[in-house]
Amino acid sequence: MAPAPSSTSSAVVLNINGEKHQLTVDHRTTLLDALRERLDLTGTKKGCDQGQCGACTVLVDGRRAVSCLNLAVAAEGREITTIEGMAEGDLLHPVQQAFLDLDGYQCGYCTPGQICSAVAVIEEHAAGWPSAATEDVRPEAGPPPLTPDEIRERMSGNLCRCGAYVSIVEAVARAAEAHDATAHDGDGARDGSAKGAAA
Repeated sequence: MAPAPSSTSSAVVLNINGEKHQLTVDHRTTLLDALRERLDLTGTKKGCDQGQCGACTVLVDGRRAVSCLNLAVAAEGREITTIEGMAEGDLLHPVQQAFLDLDGYQCGYCTPGQICSAVAVIEEHAAGWPSAATEDVRPEAGPPPLTPDEIRERMSGNLCRCGAYVSIVEAVARAAEAHDATAHDGDGARDGSAKGAAA
């Protein structure tokens, strides 16, 4: 049974990986500590605890966030996705599969954060968001080519102390290609159904 709230704590409901969790947390409790210490979701790693290494990256409403710098009470009402929520049953997320196929890891400690960040990077790129490496940032230019330089810049908030960066870049590129192919297939299916309906 959760302890009653006090002047220094609050009862919150956190929506994590599609499941609601009711907790009473100290107002100073970070989302990272709530995930790891209270909910036993230890895939999210504690690295620097200062927002600099990216090991604790999760998705909050589809956007990447370092959970060590976010308070658990501020996450109430948000959709939180951790590494444990990436796969669909036994089917790995395409980013997870690419990391596995291309050895985008060594010790694996930073890998959950790398994968969560890569998922967001691919979505941000597909939405046309520029990065510091983007040469033409005009909206009409559309998404820039997802070159290795673009990937390195967009993933620069995630450190790998083993130095598996070459494989990480390759894994992100492969997953982005799979994402683009799926998006185009979906567009084709919608176009086809629209044409059929029009006929």
